[in-house]
Amino acid sequence: MTALPVLYSFRRCPYAMRARLALAVSGQVCELREVVLKSKPQGLLQASPKGTVPVLVLPSSQVLEQSLDIMLWALRQHDPEGWLTPSHGSLEDMLALIAECDGPFKQALDRCKYPSRYPDADMGAEHAQAVAWLGALEARLSPHQPYLFGTNAALADMAIAPFVRQFAGIDADWWTAQPWPRLQALLAQWQASPLFGQVMPKLPAWVDGTQGVPFPHGTVMSG
Repeated sequence: MTALPVLYSFRRCPYAMRARLALAVSGQVCELREVVLKSKPQGLLQASPKGTVPVLVLPSSQVLEQSLDIMLWALRQHDPEGWLTPSHGSLEDMLALIAECDGPFKQALDRCKYPSRYPDADMGAEHAQAVAWLGALEARLSPHQPYLFGTNAALADMAIAPFVRQFAGIDADWWTAQPWPRLQALLAQWQASPLFGQVMPKLPAWVDGTQGVPFPHGTVMSG
């Protein structure tokens, strides 16, 4: 039997979520091992001593420890929906916007979501920074460009959506009151999509020495 890639993941982690999205849309069947980050299994730590998710271990023993690297690897195997080739802009343009998400926006998001972890942070400034960035996303969207880089969902939409979702979840009433109808609609559409449902099944925690479950959900592991 051909060995399958092994994905260490945590359902609610936005980094792991974006990796699962790309693996699913590209049809890359793997063995999913759902981990509990408060009790990290040895298998995860042996694969990646830093102990964060997602981690993808390829059959060649190569280890991908960054969510964006996993997305790019999967889509370079097969990209049926053209996530790497948006109708407007380039892959480099998308990577630049994703870097803004993963840098300044993620920093502000963490401080707004977990204020007790950052007692010295200026919460007002952090919240304002996050709001400004989300407002800039809204400004990118229009009836003629319903996605961040054109007329179809692409890498940037899928890499950024999990973090927008996390920010929206801090205060749902506040989120719905914001003047961002297109961004709100884009997030709602994404959360209602079959792909989102496919990558969000609730799974028991993986235990060292056992086999994970086939992913995408509903596939059969042949390896």
